[in-house]
Amino acid sequence: MGALTARMRVLVLGGTGFVGRTIVERLLADGHSPTLFNRGRNASLFPEVEQLAGDRYAGDFGALAAGSWDAVVDVTSYVPRDVAGAMDALGDRVGRYLLISSHAVFDGAGPALRPPIRDAVWPLTNETYGPSKVACEQDVAGRFGARATIVRPVKVAGPYDDENGLVYWVRAAARGGRVSLPGDPAQPIQLVDSRDLARLVVTLLATDRGAAFTAAGPTTTFAGLIGICAEAAGTSVEVVPVPPRGRFPLVRDPSVWPTLHRTPAPEMGALTPLLTTARDVLAWDREATA
Repeated sequence: MGALTARMRVLVLGGTGFVGRTIVERLLADGHSPTLFNRGRNASLFPEVEQLAGDRYAGDFGALAAGSWDAVVDVTSYVPRDVAGAMDALGDRVGRYLLISSHAVFDGAGPALRPPIRDAVWPLTNETYGPSKVACEQDVAGRFGARATIVRPVKVAGPYDDENGLVYWVRAAARGGRVSLPGDPAQPIQLVDSRDLARLVVTLLATDRGAAFTAAGPTTTFAGLIGICAEAAGTSVEVVPVPPRGRFPLVRDPSVWPTLHRTPAPEMGALTPLLTTARDVLAWDREATA
């Protein structure tokens, strides 16, 4: 398909959290014109950007009653009613609908998807999160057809990460010495830098690309990741395996290890090395907590 206008008008549902903020930064850096729709809790973050206030989870889409955009980037849909509300509110006033989905939609290591779930209740669990995202994908594709774009990121890492993933291990490695790991040092780890994800999103919009795309980055082991974090911090560490103790950042049950390696979409281009991501996360975290 052909490219969209050189300067795209893009509605971002969300846009001030972790992934959404990075996408907005990329849109601005590439000369595009984003509009943000969210609850307005961080309205001062992008003062130069048009911001529309509403609460999609409460069905408050009044601010979207007027206006049109070349594309919408939906960062904050988790269950079918989320995408349904947005699509109903926007009608035919957007060109392309890009949904940020998840690698959790996959059923095992192959390309097959998990059976959709349409009636999950909040909070979502490991059993309902991926299937709910599958249902969101189906609904966006059903409404927008060739104008639907699905992006399925693996675990995202980068500056502004408020999900305590890579941030936890960067902090632990920065202290040096013994680092307790309530898991297996051989566990595979695959992260995608948030800036690589944002670049993919904007590239797909600018080239008017439909279909589904996997956003993935370099792979390593858990021990390798902790070593990379120590290198980023300039410390020496000893990884000490300890018994598992419930959910822990990035620790996964061995049953899902085969799913922790996805091939990045070719449209991603060059991937940010994990060392660069770790260094940038450490620098951001130190500034944010100073």
